[in-house]
Amino acid sequence: MELKQVEKNGQRIAVITGEAPLITDVQSALDLIMTVKYETGCQRIAIDKTAITESFFQLRSGLAGEVLQKFVNYHIKAAIYGDYSQYTSKALKDFIYESNSGIQILFPKTQEEAVERLSNLSV
Repeated sequence: MELKQVEKNGQRIAVITGEAPLITDVQSALDLIMTVKYETGCQRIAIDKTAITESFFQLRSGLAGEVLQKFVNYHIKAAIYGDYSQYTSKALKDFIYESNSGIQILFPKTQEEAVERLSNLSV
């Protein structure tokens, strides 16, 4: 895992990249949230999609709902960035569309877009 911190529009954002999935279950998501909060103090996190297990994107598994609820509970705004074009599930596409209309969890295409959108979210 690579964890760096960027500042944009007066907001500090933790940016996480990695080759292997860091979020594989609810506990690993909590561990990541606490690591970011402890090491950076950031309340906004941009996470590379490759750092999340594929089962997260199969909504039937329930993992996405459980993990994202932890981000909400701990007042973390998150952007999970990456290419979602390979997914054919209408439910997932609708979920991503609705999330991108909100202010808590976002699914942008690039790290730059993730940082930009997180930096412009209201508190």
